[in-house]
Amino acid sequence: MRSIPWRYLPAIACVLPSTASPAAADLPAVVVTATRTPQEADDVPASIDAVAFDDVVDVFGVNPSDYLAGIPGLLARDRQNYAQDEQISIRGFGARATFGVRGVRLYTDGIPATMPDGQGQVSHFSLDSAARIEVLRGPFSALYGNSSGGVIQLFGADGSVPPEISLALVGGSYGNARASVNARGVAGDLDYNLDLTHFQTDGWRDHSAAKRESGNAKLAWTIGEGGKLTLLANTLALPGADDPLGLTHAQFDADPRGVASVATQFDTRKSVHQDQGGAIWDQDLGGGHALRVLGYYGTRAVEQYLAIPVATQANPKHSGGVVDLDSRYGGSDARLTWKGELAGRAFELAAGLSWDRQAQHRRGYANFVGDVLGVRGALRRDEDDTVRDFDQYAQATWRFADRWSLVAGLRHSDVAFHARDHYVTTGNPDDSGRVDYGATTPVAGLLWRAARGVNVYASYGRGFETPTFNELGYRADGAAGLAFDLDPARSRNAEVGIKLRPSTSLDASVALFRADTRDELAVATSAGGRTTYQNIGKARRDGAEAALAWRVGDAWTLQLAWTRLDATFRSAFLTCAGTPCTTPDTPVGAGARIPGVPRSMVHAGLRWGGDRGWHAGTAADAVGAVVVNDLGTDRAPGYVVAAADLGYAFELDAGRLDAFARVDNLFDRRYAGSVIVNDANGRYFEPAPGRTVMLGMKWTWNR
Repeated sequence: MRSIPWRYLPAIACVLPSTASPAAADLPAVVVTATRTPQEADDVPASIDAVAFDDVVDVFGVNPSDYLAGIPGLLARDRQNYAQDEQISIRGFGARATFGVRGVRLYTDGIPATMPDGQGQVSHFSLDSAARIEVLRGPFSALYGNSSGGVIQLFGADGSVPPEISLALVGGSYGNARASVNARGVAGDLDYNLDLTHFQTDGWRDHSAAKRESGNAKLAWTIGEGGKLTLLANTLALPGADDPLGLTHAQFDADPRGVASVATQFDTRKSVHQDQGGAIWDQDLGGGHALRVLGYYGTRAVEQYLAIPVATQANPKHSGGVVDLDSRYGGSDARLTWKGELAGRAFELAAGLSWDRQAQHRRGYANFVGDVLGVRGALRRDEDDTVRDFDQYAQATWRFADRWSLVAGLRHSDVAFHARDHYVTTGNPDDSGRVDYGATTPVAGLLWRAARGVNVYASYGRGFETPTFNELGYRADGAAGLAFDLDPARSRNAEVGIKLRPSTSLDASVALFRADTRDELAVATSAGGRTTYQNIGKARRDGAEAALAWRVGDAWTLQLAWTRLDATFRSAFLTCAGTPCTTPDTPVGAGARIPGVPRSMVHAGLRWGGDRGWHAGTAADAVGAVVVNDLGTDRAPGYVVAAADLGYAFELDAGRLDAFARVDNLFDRRYAGSVIVNDANGRYFEPAPGRTVMLGMKWTWNR
């Protein structure tokens, strides 16, 4: 069976996606920092892309997926469920995450959005105040430690000169609305970027309404000789986002806008409140040497109501259907960069220490009182969970010949989990315990400047991924305590590629990659609202990526991205077949596909217009079919969807007004925008909206 419905490809030929602005005839050289020292992306022996937010126009601007569509190897899916965050995977890593982001490291202005156990979220990303987002794929991701199948970093914009204040309003189908105000500028030694954003939606599906308020501040002072202090603050409020849950295949076919009855019976929902702050000190030491010290602290409170049947909670070991989680997290990173020469050739070394800690007070309650469902009932769980990591890392870049560069790095990580159980009864024994993990992950890359505008590279590295606290929470054998028998997954990653920039108007790249993993984490049992995990022997993710950006004249920009990915289990194992399932007793053969990973993705784009006056774009994405469980007994079909937008930029005496209209899912296709891998109730499918329309404007005062 073909992984993409190729009969739809004529639509791609005439309706192509875009993320780049055609304001000029040249494509600027992209400078990236994901390898911890600023370099042009073409000079890095790794797959790395950067998206400038000023280049992305006419989008809703609420989710990172609005900006990431043109990056090969990356799949960012808007789940239409703000109780569960976006679903993001890179080269197949992270595809099994049922909520949040798993297997991919996330950062915002250097502050981790991924906790030490490897679980992260993007709901607090301040997109309105951002300058760019960088995506690192392949072996060099291991330089960021635990759970780094890939790395996504968001960077806030610096203050503008002259200062500006902007107001953005966007509204669309199904009650979607966003309002934001942003102020950027420079006042003496102070550089500032302040932002407030409100978002709300009635939801395309039933029981999927949500509101989100967020604020972000970035303040930077130049102090003394070569010193700079940056203060960061971020706040997020997500009160009572409805959770529509997934649908079975039959429910999806019958009514994709519907919900499972248990969602309304238990009023499934989630509330999140998060506040964090950070400080960064950058000191130029002269001679190209520099010191950077970062510290951060935050709190995150989550209350979530699940659809756990009352009868299931009769088991005295069950933790209930209401999750009440209070977290405190913080950490620091100190890095010294030294520049000089080695054997008469340019040499750069960066070395540092990183420490992070998260402390959670986790409580569980029954989700009923008497005959009333979806309310907080009796206490069923009370424990303190802590996880911390302490890492040491170093990396060096040596241009040992005129046309050759070597980049090498090493990171050692220690990750420790500790649980202290305060809810101990006659039928519920003490679940306290701890487990420690450690790994040393080397990486190296070689780059050859074969000709002007032609760079060839190869890289290799090792990575590891610990279980998260959610995956350690329950033992597959039903005994008390953490799942101490789980081992971290360890991977070997290799990549070869070529980067082409024959002119300032054309940029292209091709990469071939392979990642072999042992002790891959997979589902063991799933029943009663609990999922347990097991290690299986081997898994493999290999494939190819290609990307093209081409500016034709002053008015047209073409962008293409293609991914081919084969993600398979290489060892046979036993899994659950029933719904629910308490014993893994059904074999999965070697060679079976890893669920949630499409074999093919195509993104193409065409845009017309300039920085002033009229501009227009068309968009289409083709995503292959995905299996939704380890047995491969069900799958979400592949799809092609298209979009189109039209806008006008008014230059006025008092500032600038940008207005646009956009239509998504232009041909009103029915498809599953995301899937819930190995859902215990067979509710795998999260439908995407039909045709949607939005109107937006942004007024900027900069006079």
